[in-house]
Amino acid sequence: MSTYEAAWFPSDKQKENTRLYKWMKKHGYENYDHFQKKSTEDIAWFWDEAVAELGVEWEQPYTQTLDLSSGIKYPEWFLNGRMNVVHNALDKWASMEGKKDDVALYWEGDDGTKRTFTYVELYEEVNAFANGLEKLGIGKGDVVTIYLPMLPETLISMLAVSKIGAIFCPTFSGYKAEAIATRIQAAKSRILITADGFYRRGKSINMKDEADLAANQCDNLENVIVVERTKQDTSWNENRDLTFEQVKDKNQIYKTKSTDANEPYMLIYTSGTTGKPKGVLHTHAGFPIKSAFDAGLCMDVTSDDTIFWFTDMGWMMGPFLVYGGLMNGAAIVMFEGTPDYPQPDRLWELVDRYQVTHLGISPTLIRSMSKHGIGWIEKHDISSLKLIGSTGEPWNPEPWHWLFKNVGNSSIPIFNYSGGTEISGGIFGNVLVKPIQPVTFNAALPGMDVDVYDDEGNSLTNEVGELVLKQPWVGMTKGFYQDNERYEQTYWSKFDDTWVHGDWVTVDEDGYYTITGRSDDVLNVAGKRLGPAEVESVLVSHDAVIEAGVIGVPHDVKGEEAVAFAVLKNDQTESLIDELKQYLALKLGKALAPKKVFAVSDLPKTRNAKVMRRAIKSAYLNEPTGDLSALENPQAVEEIRSIGHDQPLNK
Repeated sequence: MSTYEAAWFPSDKQKENTRLYKWMKKHGYENYDHFQKKSTEDIAWFWDEAVAELGVEWEQPYTQTLDLSSGIKYPEWFLNGRMNVVHNALDKWASMEGKKDDVALYWEGDDGTKRTFTYVELYEEVNAFANGLEKLGIGKGDVVTIYLPMLPETLISMLAVSKIGAIFCPTFSGYKAEAIATRIQAAKSRILITADGFYRRGKSINMKDEADLAANQCDNLENVIVVERTKQDTSWNENRDLTFEQVKDKNQIYKTKSTDANEPYMLIYTSGTTGKPKGVLHTHAGFPIKSAFDAGLCMDVTSDDTIFWFTDMGWMMGPFLVYGGLMNGAAIVMFEGTPDYPQPDRLWELVDRYQVTHLGISPTLIRSMSKHGIGWIEKHDISSLKLIGSTGEPWNPEPWHWLFKNVGNSSIPIFNYSGGTEISGGIFGNVLVKPIQPVTFNAALPGMDVDVYDDEGNSLTNEVGELVLKQPWVGMTKGFYQDNERYEQTYWSKFDDTWVHGDWVTVDEDGYYTITGRSDDVLNVAGKRLGPAEVESVLVSHDAVIEAGVIGVPHDVKGEEAVAFAVLKNDQTESLIDELKQYLALKLGKALAPKKVFAVSDLPKTRNAKVMRRAIKSAYLNEPTGDLSALENPQAVEEIRSIGHDQPLNK
């Protein structure tokens, strides 16, 4: 039995109008579960049909869809096929009558500055920058690190690097010098593209100083290209630095380089708990096709739509926005600022202004927006919305219902989406041909051969187990950059020829999946597994709690105990904390309920509003923090550290 009741049901007309249903029907299927099963029984057939349905154009057609001669860990897709992602995301639209003058990019700055690019205008900008990069000696196989906020030049840089056959490495715009330098050195980048600064909450933030500190540590770096966003005074190295405008050469059209389908085009690093970050390597016919498939066939993005995901280009959802949108001929929205500045309605104002059809958010972002009330939403016409996408972390029921009712008018589907950087998109989603419940996922996405295993590799139903994938998919990372031993250890070491994703999951008999937490986050309280999201959901269901974070700490009797941190709507009182403890005990049982609950002013979050439990835990235990350079609000860590300092630990 499902924990939750379905809240959204597609009408027959809604279902039949989706790209997914029409595609299923073409192949003789009306039942999604039957189609999904077929998609994993013959994955070569499935992905062959998928690229045809997406209209992917090949310079040279592939002779074989899938070759597993190197084993399941290293699949080769689209053998002998040649395609460059920029042809499919930009060039073909820019040369198409009736399409070339459609908007490709809406951009808005924190300060309200606006810029719009049609497909043909974006094409011209990308050509000009590609010419300039090639004149600097950049070519096939070279890595270019992009350390930029969400600017038009960020998109132009990404596409230009791919156009010349090089590899771009997007890096979170909030990183400090050490994190940037680590990634430049690991990738052996020859070029760093950055900005003098950017605007955030009305203030000018300097980027160039951090970029210089990083560049000075990297002997392999030849040039730093600087976008003049804020025009602030910055240090300048005459031998190394160039402005973005200086590099551009508009005198000639740039012919997109011919690339093999399996050539790498993007190197994106994910932070580890400790040690060096993981370099996830993606190919021209990998990440872009998976992103385009998930956006187009699963989220129903069409060439008439406008997609806006609130994210940073250093996170996977930034490139997903680009290729999920442009590969489908849609318009994308990029936003430099924050969703509640200068007023709490900034996000809804953007939806209204750009007639956004597909809005991507995180649960934490919605929890923080909900505290402002619904009056700010009602100021705007957001009737253009067709779908709300959600990723980054598990939901709790209350904020999900708040979003569904107040933003979605109880009629717009919320597409829960979970996968990862190494996946190129989603493992699970909420397909629009089935009812949608709060919190859960209504399907494994097509082509994803999912199972839930116990420790012995047996399939589980209605029990928490390891999320595994039993077959490869288009978009699967091409190992880790220069570290395949770590890649195999991370994903392939637990079960033979089985990808272990690192999430604890349950699936019920109706096929609804629930993620209860990361394998490395899960609590083991007196021998019972407890996902932190389960405890957090209970806390935020209390009227006094805005958001919560839960960690496990050592305990001399239980082995581990849960400790909870809550951001409260009103001032903390001792009686309220006692009330929350009793509430937890009532909902979870005394054995599992946290005995320690602390009120905090904020939780440590990344720029895309994802709560970083690892930072909470290391601060509370006063242990080494690992790489916390992605944090948006380091002061939240210090607040928790001071709380932990005053606590006796049962070690």
